[in-house]
Amino acid sequence: MKLSEKIGYGFGDMSSSMFWKLFSYFLPFFYSNVFGLSLADAGILMLVTRIWDAVSDPMMGIIADRTKTRWGKYRPYLLFFALPFAVCGILLFTTPENGKTVWAYVTYILMMTVYTGINVPYGSLMNVMTADSDEKSVLSSFRMFFAYGGSFIALFAWEPLCNMFDKGRVAAEGASGLAAISTSPDAWQKAMILIASCCFILFILSFLLTKEHVKSESTVSVGQDLKLLLKNKPWWLLIGAALASNLFNTVRGTTTAYFFADYIQKTIDMAPQWAFLVSASIFLSIGEISNMIGVVLAVPMSKNLGKKSTYMISMAALIGLSIAFFFLPATTGGYWAMLAFQIIISVFTGVISPLIWSMYADVADYSELKDGTASTGLIFSSASMAQKFGGAFGGSAVMWMLAAFGYSTVAGAVQTETAIMGLRILMSWVPAAVAALSILVVWFYPLTKKKMEGVQAELAAKRDQQV
Repeated sequence: MKLSEKIGYGFGDMSSSMFWKLFSYFLPFFYSNVFGLSLADAGILMLVTRIWDAVSDPMMGIIADRTKTRWGKYRPYLLFFALPFAVCGILLFTTPENGKTVWAYVTYILMMTVYTGINVPYGSLMNVMTADSDEKSVLSSFRMFFAYGGSFIALFAWEPLCNMFDKGRVAAEGASGLAAISTSPDAWQKAMILIASCCFILFILSFLLTKEHVKSESTVSVGQDLKLLLKNKPWWLLIGAALASNLFNTVRGTTTAYFFADYIQKTIDMAPQWAFLVSASIFLSIGEISNMIGVVLAVPMSKNLGKKSTYMISMAALIGLSIAFFFLPATTGGYWAMLAFQIIISVFTGVISPLIWSMYADVADYSELKDGTASTGLIFSSASMAQKFGGAFGGSAVMWMLAAFGYSTVAGAVQTETAIMGLRILMSWVPAAVAALSILVVWFYPLTKKKMEGVQAELAAKRDQQV
């Protein structure tokens, strides 16, 4: 496969991830501190809108599996949905004068529907670009490397963009003189217009540079496709693992904006030359760079240890690191330690992300061999569904836990000790518990390295007979 195709495939998730990370890490803060929803209402919004996603993801997978165009099955959706994707992102970060609650529900549901329309076929595209399991791991690594690169750009630039577009802004400052992020609705919208334009271009490039090389076809009815999927044990276990992985990232990421605005930036007395490092954007973007290191490590680790073992080892490391994070003090030295922990934690989450997508490709191949029909789009739609549910439950849980700990969204509020403790727990003990649960789920996952070698050999022979 040409390098240009791998890069083109990476561009697709670079675009998706720029949006997804902003949705996961800054959208809750936007709803509660900029848009004007209460914590409880924001939590309900983020959960309720995912009910539609639970239906739309498999629906899109079924549609994509049965699509036939001169560009292929999955690839044309990158072209068709690129512009709606960008426009919906802008609408999501737009604050109307009236009818805010209705606007929030409509734009959020619309955005997630369009996200499904482009991301489910995009994820499925990997399985028809190559038939080789190891090459799928390489493609998955390209995907995640570019995804984290896009996330880094979006997260690193977000606070500066919001502050830059807030021309009449008087920066809110903590005791150390560290500027907090702008809460101007107009500034947030303009920042999203810039990001959305980049996302549109990236999806167009992804369409132009990729090709579908493997011919696969769903040969059974929609009802039979769903019935076979529900009987697929590896699929159920991988859904659990993917959900846990997304929960881990979403809980930490969503909490970060609050953690910095109300704890770190108001507590740490950092030297002026290093003060720019004390921000949620810097903390999160450093994590994205570290994720990219993990993506590079994922291929050699999984080749030597197998995907299942690599996943479990990485999650075990995340448990210990997350618990230790709780005990780091809010001092200058403690903050440097937090950055170091963020780097190491992000390396391990970077290892896990491409594994998940590559494991979905393995489940799709296992399903095709076992059931005699290719349901790639349907299976990859469940990956998108798990991502969204992880984001929904994680984001909602953060909102509700903050409310339970007495967090105040009033501008300039001084948070209570209980609220601060809640922020610290959400950055440490809660993610650790999620990581422990994920290890338990993956323990029962049956598609080991040896098992998949047999599946790939049998499936290759079967496909050769059908040509």
